[in-house]
Parts: sequence; structure tokens; C-alpha cells
Amino acid sequence: MASKLDCLIVGGGPAGLTAAIYLARYRRAVLVVDEAKSRCAWIPTSHNLAGFTGGIRGTDLLARIRAQAETYGARVDIGSVTALERLPSDNGFRAALGDGRVVQAATVLLATGVIDGQPAVPHLYDAMQRGLIRVCPICDGFEVMDQRIAVLGHGAQATGEARFIRTYSPYVTLLTLGEPMDLELDARAELDALGIAVVEEPVVAVDTDTDIGTNRSTRLTLQSGRTLRFDTLYSALGITARSALAESLGARMNDEGRLIVDRHQRTSVPGFFAAGDVVSTLNQIAVAMGEAAMAATAIHNDLRCRR
Repeated sequence: MASKLDCLIVGGGPAGLTAAIYLARYRRAVLVVDEAKSRCAWIPTSHNLAGFTGGIRGTDLLARIRAQAETYGARVDIGSVTALERLPSDNGFRAALGDGRVVQAATVLLATGVIDGQPAVPHLYDAMQRGLIRVCPICDGFEVMDQRIAVLGHGAQATGEARFIRTYSPYVTLLTLGEPMDLELDARAELDALGIAVVEEPVVAVDTDTDIGTNRSTRLTLQSGRTLRFDTLYSALGITARSALAESLGARMNDEGRLIVDRHQRTSVPGFFAAGDVVSTLNQIAVAMGEAAMAATAIHNDLRCRR
């Protein structure tokens, strides 16, 4: 690997790995540092990614993109970037890695994504692989057509998600997990008109191993002892952007801690780019890949202009 990288990519999800493909094909020295925490790895099967008619498992997609990047010479290391600083005189960046290495790069692409707020249920990963718990109705609302659906959360995000899911099923319940819903009268009336039930009672037990014949379901026990049964739960408990490195550089972010970028994925810090869910954008694989292509091309062109 070159003594100074053309680009250090932080994050090995669809955005980071796609950018690595482009940059490697642009004959750039690129290193991807991946903590192996991509939310894509939690996807049991993605059916809305173009070209995969039968769907594709998240881990399989990541493996394919990584192999493609490595084919063209990109290096992908499992690890972490613990600190990042911008060097003076437009001399790029210095990054400290978790294994003690220090690398320098002319540019950096942040593709660290977000962390979903998740309900406290046993065997969470397994429940998600079985489709009992989901996080993205844009991705898989089609797969839960006419099922009994619970949306977990409170506030504007949860109510918005409940309304969105109502497109797919008339059987939608909003569970606030004991948090009071501070809704305007017209918002409450809209939920009532859509037939979306609101349950503000705390949930004290969750059983994701319930089978009725050949149908899987989740049983929730409320504080009163009443039980509710659903085919799937959608978590609308918010997201946390993995943007600490960007914050340390003083990059401009929105109120959610997600990066604000221009149309070429440049942040407010010269030479520092961002793509994927860590950006203030739509959290979709296809969007992340498109942003990665734009970022990688801008990086390549910027580096050409420096000569």
C-alpha cells in the first residue's frame, strides 16, 4: 500500500465498499477500514434492490461488493478509526487506527452509517432474520401486506411510520411502550380515521417464539396483563448517526448528527466526504451506492486538479 493513501474510507457497508470499487478502478490507492457493524448485515432478504429479483441476504450483498472492490485492488481491513485530524497546508488527513497504526490520506470518505434504536427483546438478531422485527417499511412493507403490524415508538417519527405502513395493511397498532403520546387533536383524529390503534400502556414481556400452526407471531404482554399478538413489529425508536469522527473535525451536521453535504458529497471540511446513512438522506442501499459513486468521482477529480 502507498505510504500516503489517496482516500481513506471509514465504513464497509454498501456506501463505503461501492466507493472503493470506483476509486480502485480510478487507479487510486484506497483503504477501507470496516468495523463490521453495517446495518445491511441485519437484513434477512432485500427485495427492493434492483437486479436481485429473488432478493438477496444482506451479508451476501456485502460479501459480493467487498470481493468486487478487492478484485480491483482496494484493501479492506477489519478494524476501527479511533481518531482523525486534518493536517495543515492542505496536506490531507492523519488517522489513528484501533490496532495502533497511523495512516495518512489525501482525502477521507465517511460511510459509517447509523445505529437503529432497537426494542429490548430476547434474541434480537434471530427475530429480525425471521421477519418478526423490522426497521424499514420502505424496504419491506410490501412483504407484510395485510398482516397484523405493531409500530414501536412515540412522537412524530412513530406516527409517521404508522401512517406509512397503513398503506400496506389495515391492521396497524402504535405501541408507545408506556410513553405518553403528545399529539395535537388533528393528528390523533387522523390516526383514528385511518384505524390505527394507539396503546400507551407499557409492555412488560415479549415472546418472539410463538407459533400458531405454520404462522409465526410475536406476543406482547402489557402491564395490565393483557396480551397482544402481531405478525411483525416495526421499531421506530430513532437512529443514532455514527458521526463522532466528523464532529471532531468540525463538519457541519443537522440536528440528528448526520452530515450535510453538497451534490458531490463534500462536507464543510475540505477533502472530507460522506455518503450513505450517515448523511442527511434517505436510508436506502440504492441511495448509499449512488452517493458513493458521486463521492468517489468527485474525490478522483479533486485529486487530479491538485497535480
